[in-house]
Amino acid sequence: MRIDIATLFPEMCDSVLGTSILGRAIRGGAVDIRTHDIRLYTENKHCRVDDKPYGGGTGMVIQAQPVYDCVMAILAQHRVKPRIIYMSPQGEVLTQSKVKELSEEEGLILLCGHYEGIDNRVLEELEVEELSVGDYVLTGGELPALIVADAVSRLIEGVLPNEDAYSIESHYNGLLEFPQYTRPEEWRGRKVPKTLLSGNHKNVREWQERAALEITREKRPDMYERYVEGKSAEKKGDK
Repeated sequence: MRIDIATLFPEMCDSVLGTSILGRAIRGGAVDIRTHDIRLYTENKHCRVDDKPYGGGTGMVIQAQPVYDCVMAILAQHRVKPRIIYMSPQGEVLTQSKVKELSEEEGLILLCGHYEGIDNRVLEELEVEELSVGDYVLTGGELPALIVADAVSRLIEGVLPNEDAYSIESHYNGLLEFPQYTRPEEWRGRKVPKTLLSGNHKNVREWQERAALEITREKRPDMYERYVEGKSAEKKGDK
């Protein structure tokens, strides 16, 4: 998969993309993530990419031309047109199911706004989708784009060691992940559950399933109710 991030601050993204699991995945060729500087596409002799908003107001708006030219240059590098996603607090809120959907695409272009946003005309022209990482506002789209790139990439084959590395984690199957423990067996009077020390894989798996249910019911009753309802619907469908 290839992910392109169009931004005014590529160095902000590059510093994250070059480290840890994602950095190794990129260097190993499991995923291809590239950043593109929107400023390089401006026709303004002073390299400005923003201007005051029509109708007044504080802040500046990113102009349509450099955004359009940047995205078109990226599209020219793709064999199949990728989905173009504008990181915006007005967009659909990101969920694990959305992440899975995006991971099945051949390519994504993540467009990062800044200041007061981007001239709406270019968003309409490019027919972008809008995606939000939560019901709050940040100073720019770079952090949300990195969240999407990270969440999507870890579902790509070769990024993590095996499917278990993500399939048992929170949200993937509708539940929160069970608690994790490591050495020592006892710390400040708190002991690791005996079942996890037993070596009986069947008992361990059953303990993990029960713990996942319990922790989801305690921390996210809304998720627990949806999970139970979904299982109930599955049973009815099997009859």
